Amino acid sequence: MKLLVDMNLSPRWARILADAGIAAAHWSSLGPSNAPDSEIMAYARTNDCVVLTHDLDFSAILAATNGEKPSVVQIRADDVSPDAIGSQVVTALLQMATELEAGALLTIDPNRTRLRVLPLPSRN
Repeated sequence: MKLLVDMNLSPRWARILADAGIAAAHWSSLGPSNAPDSEIMAYARTNDCVVLTHDLDFSAILAATNGEKPSVVQIRADDVSPDAIGSQVVTALLQMATELEAGALLTIDPNRTRLRVLPLPSRN
């Protein structure tokens, strides 16, 4: 599993994940800092990456497109620093690796972790 860390998270996330044995790159090392979410999603899909973000737009893109890939991991916390929630994120990523490889939306907040298999159901 390879993770693509979104611009709205610290580049330190890539090092924290690598230290846990998870391949990761921060978007700032791959593309322009002002790239739209759709460009980041396209890169992740093409390069078989899982997107790690604090942004709800990625899950909205998956829902709007009935996307099956890339998987998205959303951190939903007031403090999204690796110091505050890093161990919880790493644990969830390792536990849900199979589902993330297949296509999933994983939401992590300080109180719980939720997994939804892709594609997301239509709200019609």
